[in-house]
Amino acid sequence: MKTTSDLKSLVNNYLKSLNEKKDPKNLYEPIHYVLSIGGKRIRPILMLLAYQLYKDDLEKTLPAACAIEVYHNFTLLHDDLMDKSDLRRNKPTVHNVWNANTAILSGDAMLILSYHLLAKAPQENLSAVLNEFNKVTLEICEGQQYDIEFETKNSVKAEDYLDMIRLKTAVLLASSIKMGAIIAGASDEDTNLLYDFGLNVGLAFQLQDDYLDVYGDPKVFGKQTGDDIVSNKKTYMLIQACNRATGKVKEDLEIWIDTKEFNSEKKIKAITEIYNELGIDEICKQKMNEYYDKALNSLSLVSVSDDKKKLLQDLAAKLMIRNI
Repeated sequence: MKTTSDLKSLVNNYLKSLNEKKDPKNLYEPIHYVLSIGGKRIRPILMLLAYQLYKDDLEKTLPAACAIEVYHNFTLLHDDLMDKSDLRRNKPTVHNVWNANTAILSGDAMLILSYHLLAKAPQENLSAVLNEFNKVTLEICEGQQYDIEFETKNSVKAEDYLDMIRLKTAVLLASSIKMGAIIAGASDEDTNLLYDFGLNVGLAFQLQDDYLDVYGDPKVFGKQTGDDIVSNKKTYMLIQACNRATGKVKEDLEIWIDTKEFNSEKKIKAITEIYNELGIDEICKQKMNEYYDKALNSLSLVSVSDDKKKLLQDLAAKLMIRNI
């Protein structure tokens, strides 16, 4: 069996092979740029690992795995434009290097390219793979819309937030694994168990992202912490704090949320202290671990040997410590 490092190399080499010189340059160069500035390649690796549980001829699923990576980067390209983000992976975003219209059009081309690659899946599995891909791409749009709507809501329920991150983040991890299992000809039971594994890993991963934005080491996390606090982003942690705060703590929290002009460092420090007082860090970690345990339980029930499942277990563990 190939290691995750081997699989990442396979994916990167395949993506490089797509970098043909085509015209118009301002359509294709942004695509090549986005695909060449790094990335963990988690989703295609998950698909290949799922396939590898049952079969070894990875060339049958490599184009589909890369389709998922192209699609994922398409969503990031459009997300950056909607969020007016200046950087992605410490590099200028496409709309800053080129312009907004180019970012939209190149993103559209990436979506079409992902379908082109997905169509290379084995004919006997193609219909099921396309159905799964169509389902998950629409779900991600739903999640993104919920996220946009949350920005203008005064309050968001914890269960609504969890459903949003399920749609926006977790389902693509889950469907990547599921499609790998489908192409490998796995049983429906195994396919569904692997989907559940990916879904719960994705939920735990996103909650960890919320946690690390407050408590992470920027050198390890890879970005500055406290951005969610500064922007009043309705994360699981802020939602729980709003639900649990009372008296003076609630008053202080509301003042910081409502104040338009503030010192960012002071706000981050004050909100973090409120989280500590309310035990929000432990509440978030408990929920994160709950999803992670569910993921491992689902994987344990998949009907292949434990030694074959170890690479998936190891990858999930690395995701939870941001060491991939």
